[in-house]
Amino acid sequence: MSDPQVWFVTGSSSGFGRSIVEYVLSQGGIAVATLRKPSALDDLKAKYPPSRLLILKLDVTKPQDITNAFDKTKEVFGRIDVVFNNAGYPLVGEIESTTQEVARALFEVTFWGADRVAQEAVKFFREVNKPGVGGRLLNVSSSAGLNAYPGIGYYCASKFALEALTQALSMELDPAWNIKVTLIEPGAFITNALTTSLVTAPIHPAYADSQYGSRPVREMFSKVGAGGGDPDKAVKRFYELARLPDPPLRFLVGKDAVFHGRDQLQRVQSDLEKYESWSEGLEFDKSS
Repeated sequence: MSDPQVWFVTGSSSGFGRSIVEYVLSQGGIAVATLRKPSALDDLKAKYPPSRLLILKLDVTKPQDITNAFDKTKEVFGRIDVVFNNAGYPLVGEIESTTQEVARALFEVTFWGADRVAQEAVKFFREVNKPGVGGRLLNVSSSAGLNAYPGIGYYCASKFALEALTQALSMELDPAWNIKVTLIEPGAFITNALTTSLVTAPIHPAYADSQYGSRPVREMFSKVGAGGGDPDKAVKRFYELARLPDPPLRFLVGKDAVFHGRDQLQRVQSDLEKYESWSEGLEFDKSS
């Protein structure tokens, strides 16, 4: 890969997006920081020259914004080495508490927005970068994309969908294109995205007095900063991941993410083994 690397980052205003932009720049790399409100990065704009930092307005729910951002990057730098597909936000609310309007708005950003960026990234890596150079696509998912939790069902669903899309995409790519795709699956990390972007649906009356199910999750999100990992430390791992010659499809990061990922695998394995025999004898009887 080229050195310094050119990183194209969505959702750069806060959270992992902001942290990875800062880290890439600190390592001598080039960052294309995209976000809905470019003024949020005025401090970085004053610190780094245009040859190191390009800030672009981008709303991932607007396809033309995505196309324009990739076109501008091509015009300025001529290549992209890594796309950090990160734009999204958390949504707290029971399934019955969350309106279809609110749920669809979440999917428009967290799933469809990520899908549009991923497709533009693949096209850029294949058709703009030099043949065979390829690139790295890092789709930011969540441990909630592997193991669903009560109280954030629609958020989990959007990440489950992104997981399936990414896995299928990775299998469709011609190895000759040298495009490496990884799902980043963080656990709980304390970022300012929890205070600036969190959407919470009012609790459904049927769940209001329950001490189970979604209640512990709601209480956790109400105590932002009470516990979790340091995003500035995590992005160092993401940076290292992007430089691996053979990166994994899935990268669980954070001890809680590893715990919940293993828990989900064990539950699936248990169900599979318990009912595997039920699949016997279901074939068509060709003699009849």
